[in-house]
Amino acid sequence: MSSLEYSETVSTARNYYNSSDADNFYFTIWGGEDIHIGLYESEHEPIFDASRRTVARMASLLPNIDQASHILDIGSGFGGATRFLAKKFGCRVTDLNLSEIENKRNREMSNDQGLGNLIEVVEGSFESIPFPDNSFDAVWSQDAILHSGKREQVVSEVARVLKKGGLFIFTDPMQSDTCPEGVLQPILDRIHLETLASPKFYREAAKKAGLEEVGYEDMVQNLIIHYDRILQETEARESELKETVSAAYIQNMKKGLQHWVDGGKNGHLAWGIFRFKKA
Repeated sequence: MSSLEYSETVSTARNYYNSSDADNFYFTIWGGEDIHIGLYESEHEPIFDASRRTVARMASLLPNIDQASHILDIGSGFGGATRFLAKKFGCRVTDLNLSEIENKRNREMSNDQGLGNLIEVVEGSFESIPFPDNSFDAVWSQDAILHSGKREQVVSEVARVLKKGGLFIFTDPMQSDTCPEGVLQPILDRIHLETLASPKFYREAAKKAGLEEVGYEDMVQNLIIHYDRILQETEARESELKETVSAAYIQNMKKGLQHWVDGGKNGHLAWGIFRFKKA
């Protein structure tokens, strides 16, 4: 196991994603490439297709990326976005991710697809990014920063390692700016967090770190559809899942997914694509 030191919140997330239950669940239900919210053209679309559409949409918003570019993906999971970017642009991509199990799958899939020369997978925390100032042309993240208890520090670290003019593009499940206090406690309990960020929080943190907002695409309806699709797929494939995932994990997951669906339908959650530029 790693000798790196992590904050309590990050350690909790790391232990969770290193568990065989979580690894097998996400690899099976998301199709083994992406672990993030999809963009849906219909409410019954395959999860993999919608998840890959999010990657493609975000990639289309990256300016001036080519073979000379270097992108950092923080919280990269199985590395699906990384391989997409490397194939599309021929650029170098560094994955920073805290789960050794996910990183092992990532390296294997990247090598199998002939992309190992473009992709470096590094174990570490985005609360303390282990790279020098002004290292990257873009920083990318999908639905990962919520697992930090020091999100303002994460944004500050991103600003530090970005080159001048570089873009920070990310998604994150958030609470809405108008969310009443306490209503999201079932979600927070499930993912062992005290808070979620909000669009207002990220705007303020980015400004403090010297980042200028380029745009935000509000797509919260996709959050609702996505968690509902994951719930549907979990129920439909429960017998198959039980071969590699514990029954207790599956039951807890189903409850947690319903909380996300309910929170979104009640207007208490936010999700979309944020873009900030380093001045």
